[in-house]
Amino acid sequence: MLALIAIYILYTLFENLIADPGATSFLSHKTEPRDSFHLPVWLKVMYVHVVAACLAMLSGAVNFFGRAKRRRFHRFNGYIYAVCVFVVTLSSGYMAPDSTGGRIVSIAFNTVNMYWPLAVFISILQARRKQFDKHRNWMIRSYLFCFTNLFIHMITFGFNRGLGLTYETSYTVGVYGSIALNVLIAECIIRIICRKAPAIRSHQSNAKGF
Repeated sequence: MLALIAIYILYTLFENLIADPGATSFLSHKTEPRDSFHLPVWLKVMYVHVVAACLAMLSGAVNFFGRAKRRRFHRFNGYIYAVCVFVVTLSSGYMAPDSTGGRIVSIAFNTVNMYWPLAVFISILQARRKQFDKHRNWMIRSYLFCFTNLFIHMITFGFNRGLGLTYETSYTVGVYGSIALNVLIAECIIRIICRKAPAIRSHQSNAKGF
């Protein structure tokens, strides 16, 4: 899993910083940018957004799927993740008013921009209280939002190319669909873990008895 995430991160960085640094393809779908839209500034914010999002995805993956077992490293890496999420949501907040799809999409992005750092804050709070199961669950809820862009493009592609809807409509569906997927997948993972946890604890207890 860690290798797949690393490949996706490299692809994202290449696509946004090297192959199309001017975001020409993406910007071609913006029909009504604000009068205050300033491309050079928007692009710089986008670069920060992309890099921070990739770092958040990587640091989160290392803590979840890597061998970050040492508490100090896990904690340090977790704080890197938290800072990156803050930068991602801050930069997203700047770009949200110019979202493809208009105000309804902007509202969706800003909702994520409020929920995501809140989920990170709650997870850190639970860790400080040594409620590590709750910490893990909130980190799962948080980490799924690293895949928002991936889900948006997958859904947008399906509705635009597959069903023939306009790009703007498809993108709007993609944004809301990705949020729903993030929440649904996170809760499914948490439920699966919760079901397995008692069995694992029982097995460990039995093993200690021998």
